[in-house]
Amino acid sequence: MHKRNSRLLLAVAAAAAAGTVLAGCSAGGGDDSSADGVTTVQFWHRTFTPVENEWYADIVKKFNASQDEIKVVDTEVPADAWDQKMKSAQAAGKAPDIYTHPGQIQDAVNAGQLHELNGIVSDDALGEIIDAAKPVSEIDGKYYAYPLLLEPQAVLFWNKDMLQAAGLDPETGPTTWSELLDMCAKIQPTLSDGQYCISPAGDAVTFAWSSVGQQFNFSGHTALTDDWSAPDIDNDGYRSLMESYKRLWDEDYMPKQALAAYVEGKDFGEQKVAFKVSGSWMMSEIGSDYADLLSKTGIGAFPNADDAAGDTATTLGNFKWVVDAKSKNAEAAGEFLEWAIAGDPANLVPFFVNTQFTKVPVRTSVQEAVAADPKAADAPWSSVIVDDIAPTAIPEPTYPWDVSLAVGTAMESVMKGAASTDDAIKTAEDAINTVIQRDDLPSKAPKS
Repeated sequence: MHKRNSRLLLAVAAAAAAGTVLAGCSAGGGDDSSADGVTTVQFWHRTFTPVENEWYADIVKKFNASQDEIKVVDTEVPADAWDQKMKSAQAAGKAPDIYTHPGQIQDAVNAGQLHELNGIVSDDALGEIIDAAKPVSEIDGKYYAYPLLLEPQAVLFWNKDMLQAAGLDPETGPTTWSELLDMCAKIQPTLSDGQYCISPAGDAVTFAWSSVGQQFNFSGHTALTDDWSAPDIDNDGYRSLMESYKRLWDEDYMPKQALAAYVEGKDFGEQKVAFKVSGSWMMSEIGSDYADLLSKTGIGAFPNADDAAGDTATTLGNFKWVVDAKSKNAEAAGEFLEWAIAGDPANLVPFFVNTQFTKVPVRTSVQEAVAADPKAADAPWSSVIVDDIAPTAIPEPTYPWDVSLAVGTAMESVMKGAASTDDAIKTAEDAINTVIQRDDLPSKAPKS
């Protein structure tokens, strides 16, 4: 499973304080839970932000009140317990009937864990999924997941006041790495102790998932050859990307120890950095925890390589709903899924409004409904995310996580000076070749 689950740790403390407990683990896909003509469907979702958790609880209540044939039992699972609980439930044949799923679905489909949605969700509902979301929900013409949202994983935020104090245009962020480095050189002399120009990704795991779009931007491709028979990282593009981060490190433009996780905005909210790199979701945190900064926050696409080979520097993260392959209540689970996230757009508008217009709906009808909400006028960043960044973002890679982690490890090693670029790339190639042989990747390469 893709490791970007780490962003969800943001809400763990809040969940613990609220006394969130994992309930209903004994019920799930392995049980035929029907009584008195009522089918019980077990639904698990991770702990997200408070407003997201409220929406999940509310949509289940509304569905249960809308009819009397299906009862959905909602279980909120703390993010740091998710992997262990899900693996244990799957091993015991008691996985929930329906649950949330991040990242790519190829591994889960190969393992026979996901139920086809064709047949339990209407063709009309499946047909509404926009093209940008199909790569994370469809394999070989069959749907195995229905996305709730897409969200760019590498967005640049900036503090307008800090840029203005350095004599820079507060409304315009850098569009290339050269511009970013030039701006950092001007910002650095204006900073106090403990402040930095930028807070980007800084560790192997975060690089592994957050930099895929940048890899594409610098090189025109991702980490494997098209036929998945060999690594494709020993080239000028990947070298330049790694060395660009080394420049941020060597010039002290970024902190040597992270001031906050990549996925959260605490360092930006406390005005310790002029630029922050994170996913589009960070704007929701700014709106809820640092509301006084909303009007002072600029947002734009992550800077391109100076001689960019690809037209984007970000990947599209996502969260989807899936039905367990062993569910004995698959049709009922499909009915709930369709009603909740593939039916009336009004069911979804509160989700996107209350998360501060920081996520991209996967249906045009929902995009239009969200844009028509009166609060949209107070969220100018929404059009930047939906119209300027998301359309060119690439889907997350479908090759194994270990391939991405090998690249992330190389990036961290070069940035921190632990290895030369040549040595880091060679080590990553060896690791990737091991994965290629271990998993027989050429036989699993995409057909197109």
